[in-house]
Order: sequence, then structure tokens, then C-alpha cells
Amino acid sequence: MYSLSEAAHQVPVIEPSAADGTFSLLWLVIGLPLLGAVVLLLGGRATDRWGHWLGTLMSAASFVVSLLLFVELLGREEGDRSVTQHLYDWIAVGDLQVGMDLLYDPLSALFLLLITGVGTLIHVYSIGYMEHDPRRRRFFAYLNLFVAAMLMLVLAENYLGLFLGWEGVGLASYLLIGFWQHKPSAAAAARKAFVINRVGDIGMALAIALLFTTFGTTSFSAISQVSGAAEEDTLTAVGLLLLLAACGKSAQVPLQAWLLDAMEGPTPVSALIHAATMVTAGVYLVVRSNFIFELAPTAQTVVVVVATVTLLWGAVIGCAKDDIKKALAGSTMSQIGYMMLGAGLGVAGYAFAIFHLITHGFFKANMFLGAGSVMHGMNDDVDMRRYGALRHAMPVTFLTFAMGYLAIIGFPGFSGFWSKDKIIETALAENWVVGVLALLGAGITGFYMTRLMLLTFFTTKRWKEDVHPHESPGVMTVPLVVLAALSVLGGVLLLGDWIVEWLAPVVGEAPHHEPPLPIIVITLLTVATVAVGVAAAWFLVGRREVPLTAPQDVSFATRAARADMYGDAINDVLVGRPGAATVRGLTAGDRTVVDGLFTGGSAGVKATGNVLRRLQNGFVRSYALSVLGGVLLVVLALLAVNLA
Repeated sequence: MYSLSEAAHQVPVIEPSAADGTFSLLWLVIGLPLLGAVVLLLGGRATDRWGHWLGTLMSAASFVVSLLLFVELLGREEGDRSVTQHLYDWIAVGDLQVGMDLLYDPLSALFLLLITGVGTLIHVYSIGYMEHDPRRRRFFAYLNLFVAAMLMLVLAENYLGLFLGWEGVGLASYLLIGFWQHKPSAAAAARKAFVINRVGDIGMALAIALLFTTFGTTSFSAISQVSGAAEEDTLTAVGLLLLLAACGKSAQVPLQAWLLDAMEGPTPVSALIHAATMVTAGVYLVVRSNFIFELAPTAQTVVVVVATVTLLWGAVIGCAKDDIKKALAGSTMSQIGYMMLGAGLGVAGYAFAIFHLITHGFFKANMFLGAGSVMHGMNDDVDMRRYGALRHAMPVTFLTFAMGYLAIIGFPGFSGFWSKDKIIETALAENWVVGVLALLGAGITGFYMTRLMLLTFFTTKRWKEDVHPHESPGVMTVPLVVLAALSVLGGVLLLGDWIVEWLAPVVGEAPHHEPPLPIIVITLLTVATVAVGVAAAWFLVGRREVPLTAPQDVSFATRAARADMYGDAINDVLVGRPGAATVRGLTAGDRTVVDGLFTGGSAGVKATGNVLRRLQNGFVRSYALSVLGGVLLVVLALLAVNLA
């Protein structure tokens, strides 16, 4: 898709300076929520009464520090917006010298604001949502740990530090997805997420090892300066391994099967995973590793293919789900696919991938928390077929959710309109086939999100008599209002191409490519495609009676979408069964061959001893006969030698 000669001129070189002044506070961004997690976990029941306030305060304090750092970075010259902070020597083994170093630049600055800002709103919301949970203090400890791990991931100056945060995010997600461990489905979902992510983590570990053997370092800045000297095949291998890691964390095909099951966790967890942590990690990894992918066009092309498949895969799943959280989870898979597509398009799309990641963080957190508000008023029921007409009973939840809905479908003026349309526009300019498929995904998004809105807030009421829908308390609705405002106003980041220029020192100057059609035509075409999806939902859902149970006489496509596009079955055939057979074979080999080598000798000695033991019977006559026999054998041997 891209020529190596063109890409080589776009590889940015990271040249950070040492942190001083305000930037010396950088470690606090991670340290504050980490401290909150430690206090709440070690403090035990003594912190139950105020643990939720401490957890929220630590996240909010981290946001304040992040904001101060961002303002300080804004005041610097464009070429001096990258600083590092060395905390201590972490690993010193032979040639492997790794410091616990932090990197703060325009890319990590945006992530810090998103993670701590949206994360704090989710903490506030959780105060009300988890009010009656007896383990609320532990829940907030895990939330703090999740935020701290994600902050470590995006602030690390080297791949090993990133891997530390990467594994921390995996641990925290496991603890939170399975937080209600008394539910077998939640415990199973946590294990599933943990195991599938380990597959991606193998890719990350191998990539780091290959980077070290190739460059002798794992530092971003050092590798970016010498990456052009490496062989393309090596960089391609690294890029594909990093993509495997990204597929695990960001739920991209083929490692996407864990995401919908993860909805078994409390709703604030779903919001945190989908909006500000975990699934955005893969996008960050690809964009941060731009100096690898720009010199590995084959790996870039694979990123584009995986992203395109995923954005359609997730959108189709979202069309058939009746569980409100799983419908939104399918949506996340699709929207992360758009971000990965932007990242795969290279310098032309990196900034727009991050732009959509930020706006998506606003409106997806808004809608997940809105779904939690709906569940709060509907006795924790997640089935949209038993909702209907909730806009009257829950006006604040409805209005804020509607802002997120308009943003995700790309309604003109809302944040998603600016960010997703830029990715579609760039895709059409780079490869019209990919662009058309991305455009198709926008139409499907219009369909499944309109279906969700109709089933939940419109059509006729279908809830049971013992259910009394009501608005959530202020501690839950205030974060919804803030996120709704951000869902509307998030597009200001594009004013004057601000985000493109802001990220240029990290990802390079975007080349100018003329799209196949004028920009205004592409915009109108995108809006029209979304309008078709919205209209289809209205005619197929809004104007028909909603059945209280899922119809069984449906098409193969609908059955496939309900079954998550048979993701589990595919993984079982391609990975599960071969993996199980491999394990059985290795186990048998270990027992027979490996164990045989070590235990066979002892068994032989034991058998020989058993035979020799019978010769020691304790009878003197037997011993005398044995001596006589030995003497006769010696005499016969001597005679045979002399006669010869």
C-alpha cells in the first residue's frame, strides 16, 4: 500500500529533554491513583466508610496534575514538547540496561487527560452505582489500580515499561470483570479475557525481545533514531507481533471474543474499559510505534486489513444484540476498528486515529454510563425488549444518551462527525476499497445505534408491572451531563487542524493526498449513508411491534450476529482444539521421553539391584559354591590361554 522510500521520509525522531520544573511532578500522575489502590487494599475494612471518596480523590488529583502538565507543555516551542523523567535504574543485566523512565510528549499528554478526566467521572458515577455493594471499597481500589496501570502504559519511555503497564491493565481488567465473582458467568468472563489477552501478550514479549536483539535497547527515542538501519523483514516481524498484541487488548479480529463477555462486570467497569483504558491501548501501541510501521509497509497493510474486518464485524454484531451493554460492546469493537484503520493508514491517519479515540472516549463513556443509569432504574434488566418509552421516566439519562448517540452516528456538528469522517476521508484518499468499506460501516452504525435508541427510549413501554423506572441520583447524572457536553463539543480539537499540528512532532507531518471526490461530496455521502441506516432502523424496528422474545425464524446472518459471528467457535477450531491437542502431545512426550530419560536410569539400577539381591541369600554353602565356581572359571580361562 505504501512505498518504503516514501515512508522513510516520514519517520519522526524522538529527542526528549530532561524533566524539570512542573514536569518533575510527572511521576505523581501514576503515583496518586497507585497510592489510592495500595491504601484501600492494605487498609482493609477500616477504609470501608471513606474508601470510595479516597479513590475518587486520587483520580481527580491525578487529573489536576495532568492538566497542569498539559498547560506547561502548551507553552513550549513545538520542537521542545518532549520530556523524560528518570526515576531509577530498573533492570541492569549484561547489555540490558533499562531505567524506570517516563516520557511526556503531545501524544501521552492527550492520553493523560482522557484517562484521568473520564476516569474521574466514572469514579464519581460509581459512588452512586455501587452504593449498596458490600465490597465497594475494594471496587474503588481496583479502579485506581486500573487507572494507574493505564497511565504507566502511556507514560513509559520504553517498551518494557509499557509492557509493565500493559500487564497491569490486564490484571486490573481481570479483577474488575470478575468483580461479582459469585456469578459463574462473571468469573468465566474474567478468565476468558485474561487468557485471550495472554495470546496477544506473547506477541508483545516476542516483539520486545526482537527489538532488543536488533537495536540493543527498548527505548522509544533510541529505536526511533536508528530504525532506518534495520532490515525491512525484521521491522515487518516486529510490526506484526505488535499488531498481535494490539489485537488482544483492543479486541480486534481474531482476538475479539472476550469483549462482549466482559459486560458481565459492573457497568462502570465497562465504561472504563471501553472509553479510557484497555481497548485504547492497542491503538496507542501502534501509533507510538509509528517509527516501526512507517518502515514496514507490509505490517501497515495488515493493520488496515484487520481494522477494516473488525469495524464491520463489530457493527454487524451490534445489529442483533438485545442486551444493551453487548450492543454497545459491539459498537466499541467497530469504533476501535476505525481507530486502528486510521493508525494503519500511516502518517496521513495517525492524528485522526487519536482524534477519534478521544471523541469516542467521551461519547462511549457517556452511553455506557447512560446504560448503567437505565439498568439502575429497571432493576438491573439489560434486555432492551423489556424497555421502551423510557425518555419520559428518565429525561436526563435520555437527553445525555441522545448526545452520545448523535455523536457516534456522525450527526453534523457533533464530535463523531469530525473524527470518524476524517478517517473515512483519509481511507478514500489512500485506498478507495477500504474507504468504501469504512463508509459502509458508518451506515451500519446508524442502523444499530438507532435500533438501540428506539428499543430503549421510544416505541411502546414493555417493562413488567413490578418495575418502576426512575431517574438516577445526581451523583450519577452529573457525570452524564459533563460527558454529553464533551460528546457535543469534542470536535473543537480539529479547529484549524489543531490536533494534527499538535501530534506532528510525534507522528510526523501528514502528506497531502487528494481524495477521489471533493471533501464536501464525501461529507454529504457519509451523512446520506448514515441517514439510510437510521431510516432502515425506523422502518424495521420503530414502526413494528417489538417481540418480548427473540424470533427463532431468522436469517443465517442474524443467527451469526447473535452468536458474535461465531468468534468462540472459530477460536476453538483454530486455536482451542489444536492447542489442546498440542498440550496433550507435549504432556505425553514429557511423561514418556523427558521423564523417561531421568527416571529410566533409576529404574534400571533398581531392577539390577533386585536381581543381585537374590544372590545374597545368607547361606554359607551357597557362597562357597559360588567361590568354587569362580575358581573353576579362572582355571579354565588360564588353560584356554596356555593351550592357544
